[in-house]
Amino acid sequence: LHLKFDAIVANPPFSAHWTASDRYLSDDRFAQYGALAPKTKADFAFVQHMLHHLSDDGTMAVVLPHGVLFRGSAERTIREYTIKDETTNWLDAIIGLPANMFFGTSIPTCILVFKKCRKKDDSILFIDASREFDKVGNQNKLSDDHIDKIVKTYAERTEAEKYSRSVALSEIAENDYNLNIPRYIDNFEEEEAINLTKTVEEIADIDAQMVDIDAQIKAFCAELKIDSPV
Repeated sequence: LHLKFDAIVANPPFSAHWTASDRYLSDDRFAQYGALAPKTKADFAFVQHMLHHLSDDGTMAVVLPHGVLFRGSAERTIREYTIKDETTNWLDAIIGLPANMFFGTSIPTCILVFKKCRKKDDSILFIDASREFDKVGNQNKLSDDHIDKIVKTYAERTEAEKYSRSVALSEIAENDYNLNIPRYIDNFEEEEAINLTKTVEEIADIDAQMVDIDAQIKAFCAELKIDSPV
């Protein structure tokens, strides 16, 4: 039974093992890509299976490790297929999430959003939400405000410095279908310039304090009739 769904949301096990048997190359779920996900990383096998069951007007959001964005060989081939071909230009957005959000793993993850019938099919929206979170115990959590910002940015496809950018498919092709988020969103923060004059003054002050402390230590040692270490 070949079911079709208008909406698919999934969080498959990260980098699971599977057989990757050649028999799947004739399976309708995988055959059109010309490649199978690696035996030790079934992430794209889950994606291919779900895309097969996504309706022509459907939307799919799947949580995956960042490796799916840049790993080569078969995974690169699968990525290209979901971007390059006019009839399978399905990848709509990539949303980078903070690290340490899931129990059992501290790795950062991302959400891949696929749409079978895209309105903005000449670009992919990148959102880097990896640095906006609340620390709750040992885990990082997205607040309602963080989620609202992500959803609003995606729905309106707005661009914001160091946060979101709509990237033309031609630029992605120039990068050999590498979708690593830092390639497209620069979130580098410059470190505050060091005031050398102030730093030298602070070191001189510490040296002066050390002279007084050494003198006190010597006095204590003399009083106790022991050798001074300074």
